[in-house]
Amino acid sequence: MKKHFMVVLTGAFIGLAAVALVKFGNPGNMGFCIACFLRDMAGSLKLHNAAVVQYMRPEVIGLLLGAFAIALVKKEFKPRGGSAPFTRFVLGFFVMIGALMFLGCPLRMFLRLGAGDLNAIFGLVGFVIGIGIGVVFLNKNFSLSRAYPQSKQEGVMAPIVMIAFLVLLIAFPAVLVFSEKGSGSMHAPLAIALIIGLVSGALAQRSRLCTAGGIRDAIMLKDFHLLMGSISIVVAVLIGAVITGQFKLGVAGQAVAHTDGLWNALGMVLVGWASVLLGGCPLRQLILTGEGNTDSAITVTGLIAGAAFAHNFGLASSGKGPTSAGMIAVIIGLIVTACISVYYAVKNK
Repeated sequence: MKKHFMVVLTGAFIGLAAVALVKFGNPGNMGFCIACFLRDMAGSLKLHNAAVVQYMRPEVIGLLLGAFAIALVKKEFKPRGGSAPFTRFVLGFFVMIGALMFLGCPLRMFLRLGAGDLNAIFGLVGFVIGIGIGVVFLNKNFSLSRAYPQSKQEGVMAPIVMIAFLVLLIAFPAVLVFSEKGSGSMHAPLAIALIIGLVSGALAQRSRLCTAGGIRDAIMLKDFHLLMGSISIVVAVLIGAVITGQFKLGVAGQAVAHTDGLWNALGMVLVGWASVLLGGCPLRQLILTGEGNTDSAITVTGLIAGAAFAHNFGLASSGKGPTSAGMIAVIIGLIVTACISVYYAVKNK
């Protein structure tokens, strides 16, 4: 059990922190959501004009900077990159398209499960199926090719950008856009959100927590170590939600969710499949970016671009359900991901 302590601790902390963040003002079942928060940040930077989802989320800034700080302390800040960068951008783009079909990243999927949102079960089934498909291609020698050492200057660019965002948020908020209603207007106090993000980022860096990696390793290697982190998130949220009165078991009327099971599942098939090809879920990509991985930084940029595109062109779902354009985008994403999977599997034979 000692071997699993850090990943279980990280999952428990993130789960309880998510419940606390909702109590402090974040949207229901959205104490932490990498996809939703990157979308809000894209809106705050005026990359999209969806008025209800615009806020510079300190949690994301904290996650990356917390990972960066602990990686420096532990001498694990090792800038590297150059592994099929634009392919990673495209995959990151479609991870976001799938996540906004489901209305949440894999982390939020587990938060929703813990808080009683049964719609998340469809998402989980799709996520596992997508990861399973990705594992098939990993077993067929899929690889996006090796990464190469890069300069420290290259590795620190993403943390510097996050510091710049934090400065804007604190000192020059007038240059940003903030929602006056909707989920973007709901947020915990800046200091609390930032501190929780910093601690979560440091813990996630040490534990290597990854929602996609846990299921991938369980399927591929029969190794359940990382999966324990995701299970810990669900258990912690369940306990916290019951204690704080946030638990609501059911399908209808859940916070920032829709009840279309098929498209909840298909959106997360895309997220799971593409995340396996990328080597990590959106949370893991942020943490790797903090460690100096510029390939992950490009993936995060793809996530942000996907969020902006989704809201500019009506691809994102709402509480009323998915849009026709969103359905088409998910299908295109599955086709593109399949093409990438086949190409790189054949290329590396």
